[in-house]
Amino acid sequence: MSKIQTLRGMNDIDPQQSREWSYVERVLRTVVESYGYEEIRFPIVEKTDLYIRSNEAADIVTKEMYTFQDKGGESISLRPEGTAGCVRAAIDNDLVRTDKPRLWYSGPMFRYERPQKGRSRQFHQFSAEVFGIDSPEIDAELILISARIWKELGLLENVKLEINNLGDEQTRTSYSEALVKFLKNQKDELDEDTQRKLIENPLRILDSKSKTVQDLLDKAPSIEDFINEDSKKFNMKFLEILETHGIEYEVNPKLVRGLDYYNQTVFEWKTDLLGSQDTILGGGRYDNLVQELGGKSCPAIGFSIGLERLILLLKDRDKINIESNLDIYFICFSQSSAEEAIMYSEKLKNKFPSLRIKTNLGLESASSQFKKADKSGAKIALILGEEELDSKKISFKDLRTKSNQESLTFDELINKLEI
Repeated sequence: MSKIQTLRGMNDIDPQQSREWSYVERVLRTVVESYGYEEIRFPIVEKTDLYIRSNEAADIVTKEMYTFQDKGGESISLRPEGTAGCVRAAIDNDLVRTDKPRLWYSGPMFRYERPQKGRSRQFHQFSAEVFGIDSPEIDAELILISARIWKELGLLENVKLEINNLGDEQTRTSYSEALVKFLKNQKDELDEDTQRKLIENPLRILDSKSKTVQDLLDKAPSIEDFINEDSKKFNMKFLEILETHGIEYEVNPKLVRGLDYYNQTVFEWKTDLLGSQDTILGGGRYDNLVQELGGKSCPAIGFSIGLERLILLLKDRDKINIESNLDIYFICFSQSSAEEAIMYSEKLKNKFPSLRIKTNLGLESASSQFKKADKSGAKIALILGEEELDSKKISFKDLRTKSNQESLTFDELINKLEI
């Protein structure tokens, strides 16, 4: 039978990489929970209508979703992004009506697109979402949270913040009409993808990678000319709060984000160290989405971090601080010493429940086992051979210092570990 490999664009995360991921996820979780955000979990598979209703003309719906019929004939999809599912879960569980929830979640998303560095078909996001607060202060809080994340990860000098104001629904409609009118006069210079977006989703043209299109857009109407006074005041207060806290930013009038539901504030944190996949966090307001998905009118805002890209950036900057997942590595030289090691290991865990102990049961040579003990990252090696079994002692070796090996009774070992 031929070897079965992973599907293209879907990658394993091996134990070493998992330690890197766990470190990053732990930092993210610690920061958002320090601001009072709570975890929510919801399914990876949802009804396809959930994503079509929330992003009808977005590329993830028109080109990239993994969509199937289940055995009951219903159209279902692997989630291509998390916000729509989080909104659905918040409505279903009555969170929006009873509270102004601040939530976080993390997990895999799926999009059928060409795999490249920092972009996979199964990828992972860490997200924060807030419901029911219609004030510039909460917009600023999400920026402050993300800035604190970069600070904790040692990346603040490697990222930059871009912000735009999309205004309200009327702003988007009026500006889209003006943009379409302008670009229709330049239609011969537009590529096929841009002509499609001109019909389906004109605002997505603003972040086109085509130099020809961008040169045309330099002469096009600006969205800033279509934003009403209330929206401008909201945005001005938001930016004032950021400036008060020393957050540097750049206003980018072409920043629209890839999903259809955004309004008012949109933002991205970018880096110039990952090539074309330069956005590591993106988000914004989606004040109409809760109502569009069947809930009562409710303001909302959130952000998502692409974990693959973030980990690539951290590794590029050598910023991943991985601690060993082991405290003790038991080295055994016979079947009887392995059985004794398991007994000692259980006793140690009874005394110190948080101790992480791995017992080598392969019974390889001493040099091989010591190499494995050192590579494991464990702080201590405990050795059981025939000599130790006869003397009813355990040899103790500190793997992180040059101290001499010691021979200890079990009680002496307990005393040493308690220090």
